[in-house]
Amino acid sequence: MKLTRTTKVAALAATGLLALAACSDSGSSDSSSSASASPSNIDCASGTLSAEGSSAQGNAMTEWIKEYQTACPDATVNYNPTGSGAGIQQFLAGQVDFAGSDSALSAEDGEVADAKKRCDNNDAWNLPMVVGPIAVAYNLDGVDNLVLDADTTAGIFNGEIKKWNDSKIADLNSGASLPDADITVFYRSDESGTTDNFTKYLHAAAPDVWTKDPGKAWTGTGEGKPQSAGVQQATIANANSISYMEWSFAKDGGLGVAEIDNGYGSPVTLDSQTAGAALESAKITGSGNDLSMSLDYTTSAANTYPIVLVTYEIVCSAGLPQNTTDLVKSFLTYTAGDGQSLLEGIGYAPLPSSVQSKVETSVAAIK
Repeated sequence: MKLTRTTKVAALAATGLLALAACSDSGSSDSSSSASASPSNIDCASGTLSAEGSSAQGNAMTEWIKEYQTACPDATVNYNPTGSGAGIQQFLAGQVDFAGSDSALSAEDGEVADAKKRCDNNDAWNLPMVVGPIAVAYNLDGVDNLVLDADTTAGIFNGEIKKWNDSKIADLNSGASLPDADITVFYRSDESGTTDNFTKYLHAAAPDVWTKDPGKAWTGTGEGKPQSAGVQQATIANANSISYMEWSFAKDGGLGVAEIDNGYGSPVTLDSQTAGAALESAKITGSGNDLSMSLDYTTSAANTYPIVLVTYEIVCSAGLPQNTTDLVKSFLTYTAGDGQSLLEGIGYAPLPSSVQSKVETSVAAIK
């Protein structure tokens, strides 16, 4: 891996995210931005939408907003990728029209009840919109292919495995030139749905090693960095480092991405097909038009990458001003439909058709 090249790429990626956040802060965006294949069949609405939350879907939102505003020049969509926890809080406080979150609203934490109050005594729905594979991304000179399994990954991230040439890593990587160097771990310092999903994987797939409860706040070892761009750039800048981040950020940063041995018998390479396969086995746990899902992090199916998250758009089923409702429905109809075709090229996996059709039905039912 050549750090000079990847640093330039990451800087471009970070610039894109900062521009998106700046758009949200200023309350305006450039509706003249051109898209390579702007859709022509959108039922446009007019006005301004404000949304906030998951940085995991930040790159997807950047592309979706450009395309939507090109097709619908009378609409402005502002999305601030501050993290899932912040997005939910802003939604509950009535500061944004919808939230992006890598975890569904929690009844146990009171979020479901608070969301109902925010939605004028109507339910809030969790609508899966982005399949975001979580990459175990690394910066390790001389190692082009790194294989990890759940126990070894958990050992690295809880601080039990401290050296790159530890026998547990070496046993999975026969013939690799693993350095006798300390492992530097970076994690998300902000409350993050990516952290929540990554620790759910560690807890489910390596329960004897990762004994802590999953959650949005990190409880393992390492040095914290804010948001997805923060852990991406820290990993790029530090040799012998490792972190967890959305695949799109690992790709943009030119980082190595570990193959995961899920127990099937051969390591699984992360790509849109192997990540999408994980969602095929997910179960919808919500009722009616609420589509919160339960992922199987312990899958040992062939060609199935087990570490994925689903980013939800959290919306009021009813209760917002009509012009806001019209714009929410218009924008999310696009993201759930034609917008899915953009995802594979920017480091995500599109929704399986069986899930996509349910999301489209739920969006249509918002009133």
